Amino acid sequence: MLDSGKDALSSYRFGSMNADHIFCKICGVKSFYQPRSHPNSFSVNYSCLDQDHGLRTTITPFDGQNWDKSAAAKGLG
Repeated sequence: MLDSGKDALSSYRFGSMNADHIFCKICGVKSFYQPRSHPNSFSVNYSCLDQDHGLRTTITPFDGQNWDKSAAAKGLG
């Protein structure tokens, strides 16, 4: 849960308007992302987490340039 700093965030949507890119108004980093493939979920920029967060990462390649084709191939509709 984001406890503070919400007033320093800005939202940007484009294209289908389904994805929500959330940026820091101060430094410009995309801190959060609500993907159109998972509209009830949020992605957090891993680099924005404290170093001692203890999470493991899994990188899954995705061809964002051909989003619709890639999403269909992965069953993301």
